[in-house]
Amino acid sequence: MAKDKFALGIDYGTESGRVVVIRVRDGEEIGSVVVPYPDGVIDDKLPGGPKLEPDWALQNPRDYLLVVEKGVPKALKAAKVGAENVVGIGTDFTASSPMPTKRDGTPLCFLKEYRKYPHAWVKLWKHHAAQPEANRINEIGRERKEEFIRVYGGKYSSEWFFSKLLQVLDEAPAVYEATDRFIEAADWIVWQLTGKEKRNTCTAGYKAMWVKGSGFPSREFFRALHPRMENVIEEKVGTTFHPLGEKAGGLTAEWAKKTGLREGTPVSIGNVDAHVAVPACTVVEPGSLVMIMGTSICHMLLGTERQMVEGMCGTVEDGIVPGLWGYEAGQSAVGDIFAWFFEHGVPDYIHHEARKKKVPFAVTLEKRAAALKPGESGLVALDWWNGNRSILVDVDLTGLLLGMTLATRAEEIYRALIEATAFGTRQIIEAFESKGIAVEELVACGGLPEKNQLLMQIYADVTGREIRLAKQLQTCSALGAAMHGAVAAGRAGGGYDTIFEAAEHMAETQKSTYKPRRESHEVYNRLFKEYQALHDYFGRGSNDVMKRLKGLKREIST
Repeated sequence: MAKDKFALGIDYGTESGRVVVIRVRDGEEIGSVVVPYPDGVIDDKLPGGPKLEPDWALQNPRDYLLVVEKGVPKALKAAKVGAENVVGIGTDFTASSPMPTKRDGTPLCFLKEYRKYPHAWVKLWKHHAAQPEANRINEIGRERKEEFIRVYGGKYSSEWFFSKLLQVLDEAPAVYEATDRFIEAADWIVWQLTGKEKRNTCTAGYKAMWVKGSGFPSREFFRALHPRMENVIEEKVGTTFHPLGEKAGGLTAEWAKKTGLREGTPVSIGNVDAHVAVPACTVVEPGSLVMIMGTSICHMLLGTERQMVEGMCGTVEDGIVPGLWGYEAGQSAVGDIFAWFFEHGVPDYIHHEARKKKVPFAVTLEKRAAALKPGESGLVALDWWNGNRSILVDVDLTGLLLGMTLATRAEEIYRALIEATAFGTRQIIEAFESKGIAVEELVACGGLPEKNQLLMQIYADVTGREIRLAKQLQTCSALGAAMHGAVAAGRAGGGYDTIFEAAEHMAETQKSTYKPRRESHEVYNRLFKEYQALHDYFGRGSNDVMKRLKGLKREIST
């Protein structure tokens, strides 16, 4: 009997990287290792360098290499799998997380002369300091009626590729001049592993204005942004992009030695963490909205035709799976909001009760919040603690909690924050539906569904839709990466020829689901109308108090 074959998935998250060993024939996870980034999210000061301004979020690419170097050997050892039985490697990354490098791929921040320049480091997806640049891109894009404005549902984000590159040019022209290649971390790690610079269509389409069949906007557009950017595509980006699942190359001898894998092991073209999770949730057809639920939420949906939906993070042909249009939307903060409340808003009586019952305080808080009926607290919140990604695409919006009295308790606030994030998801669903794109059910993965049953039930009640859960909740993106690694190997190499075949054999959802409760849904319909009124009043320009307050804070803090 032939020995089982395995694929490796390497998932690069916000705080750490995860390596999983997945059995190709059935998708079973055999081994898993998490490697925390030593420098984590750099948002206060550079390692050994200057203090950063507000809204910055950087990373050290050396941490990404460490994930491979330490994680792969440990995962193989934990799985008791030999290198001869690994058919392929797939990777996924947060996005947009670009970095400036030299022509050979060396990040500028590795070079002594640039180490203390903040713009020489990776700009993490949640780096929001490029909002002025995003505003300029949107203004010029609308004036010129550029196609990318329509593709992104009306707005290009400060979180994305060219906003960040334009910020480098605006604020550190010397770094811009020294940059030979400005590249997504998703493509950079594949470059390191294979020795070949090959960029993927996913990040290009969703984050960098690239459209299949027509490429990037014209030189005239980039010149209008900044005269120095007229030839930016030829000078720093390139024009060739490769489809998901394609083999980027084989593992180099250097990385084979470091990891214990075989030289030449197929490595898949890079991918984005949210997008790679969709087939890992069994979703390869339209109608199912995938929610990757963690610090933020990414909402992924497949369609048979192109529609321009307000506030989308992209409408990309073949952007998730071949032959379908992939839609991306998202919420900038979800788990992060709960983490903020856990740190700053949980009073002594919750902690005291938790200690008495010998359970974590989050369990006590959730139990108390679950005992409340929808609408009982008299509270409604806006979930903009980290700005709004969809559908308003505005990082300068801030959170709001309305309806508090002297009798308001912590569990009521916590529940209102959960409900607010659910309302944000419903707002996105209704934007899809307004364009005739069906959302029949929800499929969830990520850390939140595993930790919080109340949250999942509220999402079902608010949206009025059944929610299925991926079998591999925490490692869904890593599984998806491994699936693409198996596709890079191909059937002849022990994997699969298409992602559809891989999903059929390697992906699975749990038997239990969350079903909406009619009475709760009816109450939430009423609360959602209040959420929408506040959403439009504060988010569409009727009252820009949030931005004025943020501006005042910046002024006073400087």
